[in-house]
Amino acid sequence: MLPSLTFVLGGAASGKSLVAENIIYNSDLQLVYVATSRIFDDEMQTKINTHIARRDARWTTISVEKDIPEVLVKLTNNQAVLIDCVTMWLTNIILDGDDVDLAQSNFLRALTASSASLVVVSNEVGQGIVPDNALSRQFREAQGRLNIALAARADCVIHVVAGLSHVLKGPNQ
Repeated sequence: MLPSLTFVLGGAASGKSLVAENIIYNSDLQLVYVATSRIFDDEMQTKINTHIARRDARWTTISVEKDIPEVLVKLTNNQAVLIDCVTMWLTNIILDGDDVDLAQSNFLRALTASSASLVVVSNEVGQGIVPDNALSRQFREAQGRLNIALAARADCVIHVVAGLSHVLKGPNQ
């Protein structure tokens, strides 16, 4: 039985997406992948193609850049849903000049209301230096607040480093 909300975080290219996929893959639920990345260039397309190639026909993919709450309210309790990742989602919100606090509030409310088993992936961005520009600092602060809120709500929190997972909260996966 999957927890209602599992939060997987780690650094860039740490293996967190693969860990998150494996958490729900062996469930008997319908597998849904909510992809949030925008394709800015060939490098991003290659990364996305790598993620797609790992998933088999059991997965349904929903691409959504910002409207995750609209997706979450339509989910059912027979689905296991991977949101990969809220860091890209937050980037889209900030770059489009949307109200970050409102977007985060709506997202967190929708997570709580969803009846699906959810696994949310995010980057840990607070372990580096203080960025030298206002936009980067705004992003880092918003991501930190979102990660704190997700960890507080999650039944299980997993930190991934170099492909190795460490359970910070909840049952051992």
